Amino acid sequence: MILNKLVRLARRARSNESVAPVRSTMAHSLPPCGGGLGRGVALPLSVVPVLPPTGSAHSAPRLDKLGKRGATPLPSPPPQGGRGYLSAALAFAFVVGLASGASAAERLRIAYLKTGTLGWEIALMKARGLDKAADLEIEGIELASTEGGKIALQGGGADIIVSDWLWVARERALGDKLLFAPYSSAPGAVMVAADSPIHAIGDLAGRTLGVAGGPVDKSWLLLQAAARQAGLDLAKASRPQYGAAPLIAEKLAQGEFDAALEFWNYCADLELRGFRRAVEIADVEKQLGAAGPVSMTGYVFTEAFAAAHEPALRRYLAAAAQVRAILAAEPDAWAPIKAQLHLKDDAALALYRKRYLEGAIKRPVAEEAADARILFRALAAIGGKDLVGETSDLDATVFFDAKAGG
Repeated sequence: MILNKLVRLARRARSNESVAPVRSTMAHSLPPCGGGLGRGVALPLSVVPVLPPTGSAHSAPRLDKLGKRGATPLPSPPPQGGRGYLSAALAFAFVVGLASGASAAERLRIAYLKTGTLGWEIALMKARGLDKAADLEIEGIELASTEGGKIALQGGGADIIVSDWLWVARERALGDKLLFAPYSSAPGAVMVAADSPIHAIGDLAGRTLGVAGGPVDKSWLLLQAAARQAGLDLAKASRPQYGAAPLIAEKLAQGEFDAALEFWNYCADLELRGFRRAVEIADVEKQLGAAGPVSMTGYVFTEAFAAAHEPALRRYLAAAAQVRAILAAEPDAWAPIKAQLHLKDDAALALYRKRYLEGAIKRPVAEEAADARILFRALAAIGGKDLVGETSDLDATVFFDAKAGG
């Protein structure tokens, strides 16, 4: 193919024709990157999309168009016959050499909840070109549930998900080598009506309590651990009702529950509807011994992925930190989020922004890990082996420090 193009260039040079820019359509494809099957976990097609093998972080350099990565069109050759042929040939060879030496942006497949905050951040990352600046191609995979993300990661359908260190620790105890990079400590809370008599954990006794996330939700277990310090078995003393976060919020709003333990974003929505925060999970964590706010959720990926793609992973985490800095410093950056959340006014947006920024990671990873170990022991005391597996302590090597080692 290249030889034929050189011949055509030479003929045009001899006839003093202008030479149009040459573009290559060469491409290489390899299967998507990802970890192993993780103890034989199946991938239901309704949860994890089937991804076409259109290149990946493992792929060889891909040249969709010659010049796409900064190369310039070929200059018109001089009119001299022999010299024109030589000049055109050298110019073509030079540009092809530059393009062949360029590598394609490294692709990362990141799975996140359709209604989650990570979707906002990735959208802003792309809008500001931070992904391209980091030489990354971010492929977002929207999920309907957190369980779908776990299946995607363990089945090789995603490279990175957001989950909690409790799940990571349990999976490591079962043999899956997963890592956790702190993402958010945005605090959930027990929400109640404005005129509710509930103001503390003890006030939940005898009350109907909606719990978002189910019986093994981290905040629910921490709440129980704190209640036990006061001699109260909250699971027995209250009437817990479990369900998805949107359903729990609506039942509280309709008066079916006396209180609801909710995630931070649903707490914000309830605050806008006149409900108040009766018990802060951040205060519960401190009551159990944590020195500061603990990042319960984080980016989760396999050790194998981190070893094979560490530079790209660190570039992504750095770009994600830039996104959060933008959201902290630029109120205008929240305009698309306001539209997505259908917020009615700027006051509502200001509350969402405040609660989101409260979850920003402010402490070194080593401090996060130390407090996570304290909370892990409290959770293990409540949930036992069914919750944490055979391990009784949180392995500090679970935590991946994006600022360490490079």
